[in-house]
Amino acid sequence: MRTRPRTALAGGLAALTLVAAACGGDDSPGSSGDGTTLKAAPGFDPAANTIKVGIISALTGPGAPIGKPLTAGNEVFFNRVNAKGGIAGKYRIVFEERDSANEPQKAVSAYNELKTNVVLFAQTFGTPSTKALLTSLKADGITASPASLDADWVREPNLLPIGSPYQIQAINALTWYVTEGGGNGKKICSLAQDDAFGKAGLEGVDFAAQKNGFPVVSKQSFTITKGAEAGAAVQGLKDAGCEAVFLGALPSDTAALLGIAAKTGFAPQWIAQSPSYIGALATSALKDYLAKTFLVASEGTEWGDETVPGMRNMIADIAQLKPDQQPDYYFAFGYNQASAVVQVLEKAVALGDLSHAGIMKATEQVGTLTFDGLTGDYTYGKAADRAFPRETTLFRVDPTKPVGLGVVKKSFTTDAAKDFKIG
Repeated sequence: MRTRPRTALAGGLAALTLVAAACGGDDSPGSSGDGTTLKAAPGFDPAANTIKVGIISALTGPGAPIGKPLTAGNEVFFNRVNAKGGIAGKYRIVFEERDSANEPQKAVSAYNELKTNVVLFAQTFGTPSTKALLTSLKADGITASPASLDADWVREPNLLPIGSPYQIQAINALTWYVTEGGGNGKKICSLAQDDAFGKAGLEGVDFAAQKNGFPVVSKQSFTITKGAEAGAAVQGLKDAGCEAVFLGALPSDTAALLGIAAKTGFAPQWIAQSPSYIGALATSALKDYLAKTFLVASEGTEWGDETVPGMRNMIADIAQLKPDQQPDYYFAFGYNQASAVVQVLEKAVALGDLSHAGIMKATEQVGTLTFDGLTGDYTYGKAADRAFPRETTLFRVDPTKPVGLGVVKKSFTTDAAKDFKIG
């Protein structure tokens, strides 16, 4: 399915863009800030002073409750940059969006449609779709930012990941549970989507178990397209006497699984991988059950915590550029993702090369990407030398809070997480 292309060249931003550009340095077509002539490249038009990026997201289907706000976060950050004149104060960002419905085949089709017309992909949604695109990204020498936290991305030179991996979420959360959260000696289990996304979290579960010396009493799985498995999986956990369950699911399946658990009187301590949650759950019929039993392993701070500079900036950008945006932590991920892309594009312009090869060179030389506290800093370089953040924030469901989440423990790293190695 092809969606209508969307751009960041909104009429409301045009005047701001022109004013900011007029205050900049050399405005000759195709010149960088130091006067270096930038050559035309796929996605870069030096005559129009535009840089085009691709976005492949889940705008329909089960992933849409994540993909839509995540993409809105991309848009707001790019529009923020455009309002200040664009990359290097002069190159406006144009974004082309396509809907993958979180289906790898559709993601590949969208990629093939856009790849010769963009400098990079600012979003590829989901672990399965990103894995399906990797071979093509490598063959074409194109960079993409995955909307997924699998540790597999860290050592892939064609990918621009942000945030602590799913594996780190599980390691930090379960280590906290057995050392500080009252879980010592409890029966710990897992319930995960039977695909690459679910398996990433399970890798962290197994590592945490090994480092902390606890068994995983029961491991249950389900297929995203086969909801009938949910009852059997929940019953399997209940029969095993599970007292805590690490969950890797998408929000629609979380609602189904926990609905079954609540009806059957099964109330373990749920500890969820970040994409398992969505704010609507905190206002649903499950809100009381969730408030008593559900923790989310994610990053950053509570929505609206303006003691964090990144949150303060994001709230101000929303007020100016998308005032109808409701609190949503997937929006925050998309905002951070676009920030990473912009930092790389700024470096590419400084190096004088916006070609696909130039973008990849920029990822190796950009240094440390910073996000002002919205997520952990990420040090780039050669893929083998990247240093990813290892912090996790643990949230509890609190319907009185924006996004329905309140902090239990903020931005912590355990010794077990420090020991986790990739590649």
